[in-house]
Amino acid sequence: MEALKPIKYSQKIGRDFSSTLNKRVRAYFKENNISKYANTNMKIKTVFMICLYFVPLGFLMSGFIQSVWLVGLMYFLMALGMAGIGLSVMHDANHGAYSKRDWVNKWLGKIIVPISGFATNWKIQHNVLHHTYTNVDGYDEDIQPPKFLRFSPNEEHKPIHRFQHLYAWFFYGLMTVSWATLKDFQQLFRYRKLDLTKTENPNFAALLTELIISKLIYYTITIVIPVLMIDISWYWFVIFIFLCHFVAGLILSFVFQPAHVVPETVFVKANADLTIENNFAIHQMATTSNFAPKSRILYWLIGGLNYQVEHHLFPNICHVHYKKISKIVKETAQEYGVPYNSHKTFVSAIRYHWKMLKAVGRDEIKGDFHIG
Repeated sequence: MEALKPIKYSQKIGRDFSSTLNKRVRAYFKENNISKYANTNMKIKTVFMICLYFVPLGFLMSGFIQSVWLVGLMYFLMALGMAGIGLSVMHDANHGAYSKRDWVNKWLGKIIVPISGFATNWKIQHNVLHHTYTNVDGYDEDIQPPKFLRFSPNEEHKPIHRFQHLYAWFFYGLMTVSWATLKDFQQLFRYRKLDLTKTENPNFAALLTELIISKLIYYTITIVIPVLMIDISWYWFVIFIFLCHFVAGLILSFVFQPAHVVPETVFVKANADLTIENNFAIHQMATTSNFAPKSRILYWLIGGLNYQVEHHLFPNICHVHYKKISKIVKETAQEYGVPYNSHKTFVSAIRYHWKMLKAVGRDEIKGDFHIG
């Protein structure tokens, strides 16, 4: 496996759109005299989401509760906290969008460790591969699931895919289960071969050591100590820990999948010379979709990621500002004739993702075309 070769976007197509949009967004922050980083609301949310995970974990580690059902409740609350930290706190921090201070972003980003992840892998998969090459065949790992699933019409079609709209949901729930077990180790070695780990740390041995320690920390605080402190049968821990991850995995999948794997988004193959005949910003808008833009509750709970278009255009801006700048993005897109994809409700976004799974599974979409 050789080093990953970068893809280049057009510097001419859509240049006026990008320039105008960036100027208008910068002007918004300057004219309103506000920072693009976390505000008071974000800091309150940070405390809430961290407590939602670590307070129940504290009860489990202390042995203060011994009831099977209370233990189950604690793991359920931890699932909500795991998703909340991942979608809000860790996500912004690892994008460098939480604070102007790098050390704050670095250490808040490492909060992924006690929720079973590894910051280095997350930043490579999400920041480097997904954000740089959104829905690009062979580059964006978010559209390269296991072989029994097919998200992109550019991927090989198999007979089993005809039923993926029925069974995909179960495997979505296994997202963080894979984090907690083998996926992080597999990714780290694969990213080393692709020459991607050096962006985080040129010393691979140090990265591997950090990964091993991170897993030991996670297993110790979420499994070993609670098992030692709580007098219930071992199989309850197996059930509750699995359900904790399954709930968190479903929540995360239900947020990210409708953003890119829906009928109106495009799936792209780079040219033979590793170029894409589109402007980077327009590419992001063509491959991304918002949902439920009027839902304040959802906006708060999922870290503003129902505004995925704004997030992909401005990942270095804290999500608490997405709703405001979305008006600028939408108006500018309309002015320049650029697509602005959005579903009115969360339910409709999930429904269209289901339709997309079904269409791709039945091979009804060809090449990098999309259905309306």
